[in-house]
Amino acid sequence: MAEAHQAVAFQFTVTPEGLDFHLGREAIKQLYLAGISSWKKRLVRAKNSFLTGVYPASPSSWMVVMVATAGSFYCQVDPSLGMIARIRHCLPKSRLLTYESRTMVSTVLFSTGVWLSAVLLFRQALKLLLSYHGWMFEPHGKMSRSTRIWVALMKVLSIRKPLLYSFQTSLPKLPVPPVEATITRYLESVRPLMDDDKYSKMEALAKEFKEKTAPRLQKYLILKSWWTTNYVSDWWEQYIYLHGRSPLMVNSNYYAMDFLYVTPSHIQAARAGNVVHAVLLYRRKLDRGEIPPVMALGIVPMCSYQSERMFNTTRIPGKETDTLLHLVDSKHLAVYHKGRFYKVWLYYGGQLLQPRDLELQFQRILDDPSPPQPGEERLAALTAGERVPWAEARARFFSHGKNKVSLDAIERAAFFLTLDEEEHGYSSGREGCMDAYAKSLLHGQCYDRWFDKSFTLVVYKNGKLGANAEHSWADAPIIGHLWEFMLATDKFQLGYTEGGHCLGEPKTLLAPPQRLQWDIPQECCAAIESSYRLAKALADDVDFCCFQFSDFGKGLIKKCRTSPDAFIQISLQLAHFRDKGCFCLTYEASMTRLFREGRTETVRSCTAESTAFVRSMADTRQTVSNAQGSGSTAPQALQTSSPSLRLHPAVPSRVGAVAPQPAPPLARLVPSLGEVPISHRGPCHWGGGPHASQWSSSLGEVPISGRCSYSWGTTLSLEKVPISGGGPCPCGGPHPLGTSISLGRFPSLETISPRAAQPLLARTGSARPTRSTRGGWIGGDRTLTLSPTLPAASRAPAALQAGGRKAPAHVPPGHDRGRHRPAPLLPLRRVPLPGGAVPLPGPGEPGRARGHAQRSAAP
Repeated sequence: MAEAHQAVAFQFTVTPEGLDFHLGREAIKQLYLAGISSWKKRLVRAKNSFLTGVYPASPSSWMVVMVATAGSFYCQVDPSLGMIARIRHCLPKSRLLTYESRTMVSTVLFSTGVWLSAVLLFRQALKLLLSYHGWMFEPHGKMSRSTRIWVALMKVLSIRKPLLYSFQTSLPKLPVPPVEATITRYLESVRPLMDDDKYSKMEALAKEFKEKTAPRLQKYLILKSWWTTNYVSDWWEQYIYLHGRSPLMVNSNYYAMDFLYVTPSHIQAARAGNVVHAVLLYRRKLDRGEIPPVMALGIVPMCSYQSERMFNTTRIPGKETDTLLHLVDSKHLAVYHKGRFYKVWLYYGGQLLQPRDLELQFQRILDDPSPPQPGEERLAALTAGERVPWAEARARFFSHGKNKVSLDAIERAAFFLTLDEEEHGYSSGREGCMDAYAKSLLHGQCYDRWFDKSFTLVVYKNGKLGANAEHSWADAPIIGHLWEFMLATDKFQLGYTEGGHCLGEPKTLLAPPQRLQWDIPQECCAAIESSYRLAKALADDVDFCCFQFSDFGKGLIKKCRTSPDAFIQISLQLAHFRDKGCFCLTYEASMTRLFREGRTETVRSCTAESTAFVRSMADTRQTVSNAQGSGSTAPQALQTSSPSLRLHPAVPSRVGAVAPQPAPPLARLVPSLGEVPISHRGPCHWGGGPHASQWSSSLGEVPISGRCSYSWGTTLSLEKVPISGGGPCPCGGPHPLGTSISLGRFPSLETISPRAAQPLLARTGSARPTRSTRGGWIGGDRTLTLSPTLPAASRAPAALQAGGRKAPAHVPPGHDRGRHRPAPLLPLRRVPLPGGAVPLPGPGEPGRARGHAQRSAAP
């Protein structure tokens, strides 16, 4: 009865005399509370905008300046040097303003001017300090005098607790690298992939481009960098992502997994209620700016711009290009279950629904026996197929009537929730469970995920969960921060009863979820079926394998004073070379969020030093005995590779000094100028298009946060969240005691099978490095003694040497060799594009977003 009463709180009837409206008390109350809540949010945003604009100062500092100025003035000490008297003289004289009143107003105006000048000075000083990146190039554990001074000044200027966007306008702009440096780095990156003849031709093209076309294009880029906050990001988002016409599913969207060994509740509705409430708590903190910005080393802020569009965002399809629809607020959630769509309100009485209320709503959906409407079950397949057919169907069938109302309910929702009927997750007795889990999150049934939403939260029947996220609005680390908060809040703050239900008592007055209504004609059903067949073929062509390498992890690698990421990168290159006998154009993503509105940049990890090292390791003629001899080539290879290991290629990219960075913007200027730069004619084209080379391998490992402290006093440490894509696409996620490795490929391509590559990768890393008493490193049953003159950074790669040690036994996907160490978060992973295409590097994963531009086969 209560639900029925609430449902008819507002109604109207049509009579011969006209419309007769009836507005109940409950409706008036809800409208009043909604208005109050809306105005509160506006006031909070205005307050945060002011606090962010004056950071590192605060309103209390303005009061201090004003009181100090007034006190000094009335003590016959004029700190303004006559400025207060001049301001008082300029004020209009009237009966309302006495001499004392005009003096007070003049003092306030002068104090405010001094305070604002100090704010501008501090903000400019902060911007100059944030432009310093020398700390990234210094050896770990050592700090120069200039860096020590810089650290001290940074701590002084950021002593006040910052809001999420406090540093946003103080971040430096992304610099435009010189043409000479761009071309030099490009040639260095392609040299290992070309023979002498091809490289000579490439050098000639580079010289021609440098002398004729490049200077003109560079001027346009510099001009654009002057009047935009970031000269790359807008073009990157538009032309790398939104212009892509291929399916988002598999090609661009990525996914996140639940706890591996922990399931807080096995009740689907209860788990959904808790995690949805946790996500909404994160959104509220995001709106209020209460989430602290990500700080490198605890003092260097990262750009927070991408967080703005995490919620209430949908990608709208278009015939030529897509657009992003972002709303300031959304009060409902779109839910999919058994082919039916629902609209669930998230507020009651101006307050967020509690987890127990959400559990009740989701249980009502699960208990609903009604069948799907005609064409409704596979409707979301339109978002999984090609973009042009979806845009045409949307304009023709969803632009009016009940279809438009229902589609608006989905596209304007806070996010999308799927209550999946399947059961997934890690199971020690079931081989391949992690593969199925990953594929389910990556593409599902091709019609039970709304791939256009900023992210789709998936809750399985057994209580496990995951997410599928669209890539154009932000990179994977942004979702990673939300994921950390959500899992921690669900487990440690909200909790469950002994029976697995959410805590508290539900509100019985809540109206049931609203079933969305559709009127889908046969022509639209045909378009849905066509998109489904295409998406199903794409999903079936994805081969995936996940497994755990637990012989050692990043803890041991760090003891060797080597970057775990560099160790995994070179391990994967060695495995690829042992299988194929050649090297390939390799992509790794590196974030540029040290700059304002920065996203990611390309790192070409296949360098001359790494290839020399791999060739030496793969040379069967090199033995321990001759490696220790003076005439051996192994130490020379190690010494050659040491610079790349001391300074990982990701470091220059993070400070805007990497070759491919200006290439996409340069490519965008070509059509309007009628020029064809070298990159469009060379065999290793760094942009998209029919002449582009294939990124044959994409190797990713993205750090996102490490420690998150919450109000309940628990410090939760979560591991790194890597993503990858490519053609084969290995991904390594190191944690202290092991490494999560995932492999993906398209069987239709002539690439190594993930399951066939699994023992190869395991054998590559099977030589456990330990320090020997003679100062060398022991790898398996073989010892390689390094020259004392070699830097420490070059020692760790000796662990890659696969000697007489037998390859480890097969490890089932997700199994940690019987130790069952909880891995709080599994990697976000990506797979290769169809036809050999690879997602372009997004502007980190934590790197990561790669658009849809197709790349042709590389030599």
